[in-house]
Amino acid sequence: MARVGLTPERLARAGAELADEVGFDQVTVSALARRFDVKAASLYAHVRSSQDLRTRIALLALEELADRAADALAGRAGKEALTALANVYRDYAREHPGRYAAAQLRLDPETAAASAGVRHAQMTRALLRGYALTEPDQTHAVRLLGSVFHGYVSLELAGGFSHSAPDSQQSWTRVLDALDALLRNWPAAGTP
Repeated sequence: MARVGLTPERLARAGAELADEVGFDQVTVSALARRFDVKAASLYAHVRSSQDLRTRIALLALEELADRAADALAGRAGKEALTALANVYRDYAREHPGRYAAAQLRLDPETAAASAGVRHAQMTRALLRGYALTEPDQTHAVRLLGSVFHGYVSLELAGGFSHSAPDSQQSWTRVLDALDALLRNWPAAGTP
């Protein structure tokens, strides 16, 4: 019989906490069972596998990030919105490194379409309308922003900027200034 109080949602939350403590790649049903002091078999009444658990953690992280982004973007446009969105990702990654890693998990198309990842794309596209970008440039810009935010945050979390001056915050500010300038002056298709 499954332990009273265990639910898929509670396990996903506990798995997310574990991910922040030990790293997302270390989260398994067995590791989570040890946390609850139960046999791993008792958790299989709530999650099908370690992959199912990891997917649930990813969905939780995407939802948390989308909620934070929506709050941060409310009433903002242009560079202010760009900076707010970028800082949501950076701050979340610093506070929840395991969850942030989970948010990068590749989901199957059906799960991805039903996830908060869709909200992320919608909010980024809404932000880009403030820069007067239309398709296909909006899609290019969504990919650019995601790449820059994730790349910078990942390198920073790995300590890649801790060994030299100037400090990482100064570079982050300059990166956001450069992105804003690029988005305001987006080159026309076919221009060198």
